[in-house]
Amino acid sequence: MTLFGDGLDQAVQRAFTRPVPKSAGAQMRYLVKQLKGTKAVAQILRISQRTVERYVKDQIKKPRPDLAARLEREVKARWQPQIRAKAKERAATTGGIVIDTRARLGYTAPIGSTDQDRIRHLTVALPPQYAARLFEAQEQGATEQRLQELAAEALKEVYFQDGGRRAGQLEEIRFTDIEHLEFDL
Repeated sequence: MTLFGDGLDQAVQRAFTRPVPKSAGAQMRYLVKQLKGTKAVAQILRISQRTVERYVKDQIKKPRPDLAARLEREVKARWQPQIRAKAKERAATTGGIVIDTRARLGYTAPIGSTDQDRIRHLTVALPPQYAARLFEAQEQGATEQRLQELAAEALKEVYFQDGGRRAGQLEEIRFTDIEHLEFDL
């Protein structure tokens, strides 16, 4: 499980206008339609083509827990692509993104400042350029570490430095021991 990647995906999924199919048969039929065949679905789910056909015909109704998780993940990744794209575009151009986190935050600063790491609970509205950076990095396949660095950089500029109005000498932000992380568009 990736904390930042999954968090960004969940934020975008809240913009969906219709619910994702619930039953295994409906999910399998949706994937067959999207991927234009049962063979492609069988390959991405790592099951046999015959098993896919059984789910499509509702001969099998209850998948194993690991298959159910893979099936749901694949359906959500393809569900309402235009709505998903519009939500990302809106966040990256006008709306921005809100980050709600409880984590250990600290910073490197000149001598004499209180830079010791401590657990903080922050809910910060990040401007659109930070949302654009996060979504762009995610689409390019950035690692979890890189997404965490981008979020730390955004918190540094928006929360700690208040857009350049204070703490101008901060060098680096430490964003570790994340207990909770949620994004909202």
